[in-house]
Amino acid sequence: GLDIEVGGFTNLSRDHLDYHEDFESYFTAKARLFSDLLPVDGVAVLSADDEYFFRLKELCQKRGIKIISFGKNGEGVKLLSVSPKSNGQEVVLSVGEKEKTILLPLVGEFQVMNALCALCIMWGFDRDIEKYIPLLEKLRGVGGRLELVSGHPCGSVYVDYAHKPGALESVLNTLRVHTSGRLVCLFGCGGNRDVGKRKLMGDIAEKLADEVIVTDDNPRYEDPAVIRQEILQGAVNATEIADRSQAIRTGVKGLQEGDVLVVAGKGHEKGQIVNGEVLPFNDVEEVKKAIADL
Repeated sequence: GLDIEVGGFTNLSRDHLDYHEDFESYFTAKARLFSDLLPVDGVAVLSADDEYFFRLKELCQKRGIKIISFGKNGEGVKLLSVSPKSNGQEVVLSVGEKEKTILLPLVGEFQVMNALCALCIMWGFDRDIEKYIPLLEKLRGVGGRLELVSGHPCGSVYVDYAHKPGALESVLNTLRVHTSGRLVCLFGCGGNRDVGKRKLMGDIAEKLADEVIVTDDNPRYEDPAVIRQEILQGAVNATEIADRSQAIRTGVKGLQEGDVLVVAGKGHEKGQIVNGEVLPFNDVEEVKKAIADL
């Protein structure tokens, strides 16, 4: 029911295979955007770094569809280099044979690729790409997902929703390359949820962060002290601060030049669940208050 003018392809990775059963079926489903839905006078924006790029490129060429590719191997927008900074990433691009340098206020290389895809989509609508490049520096990520809370005089503070072992590991590995000083991880585990992940998340934080602060995170109907002790079985060198607000203040106050603090677990949530009651609480707002009090 939509008239599509520009179609974008970022990647095809292991996901939704419970539905598609195998990669080939999954690829065929995604490829319909370019084989069936995008008109011949449309524009295909393709990641040149994905292994399925050449198949999509050939498909579009057979239909006579204009292609704009992006990435390290891109011909439209070529990614020349990415340099991690505490507040984002310095990105050097080649666009129409002109070299451009921008500070992208997002972390993680996947965010760079998504931003370049968005830039090329705009190029598909408007030939004057020059006016869109500076706007990349004004991009903001999804609230509570590796969200940079600005204003700290010497360190950087990120709020993220990571509340599972794999997610916490990914966040800490992502932020490590943006850290010239110490990487500090503040987190807790929810009550009445998977008990087995608590020590495991403690292990991950202990291994990947330089300093760990264990606090409360939606204890629900469980004794929060018991939850913290189960986490501390993995994070044996962590600092335990029960009150999440106080824990955040301690983490923010302790940051020195080049340090990065990640407040993990609640992300965008606006409440703390204790004994069935939802108490107003927002990690981003608490970080802002802590920074303002410095």
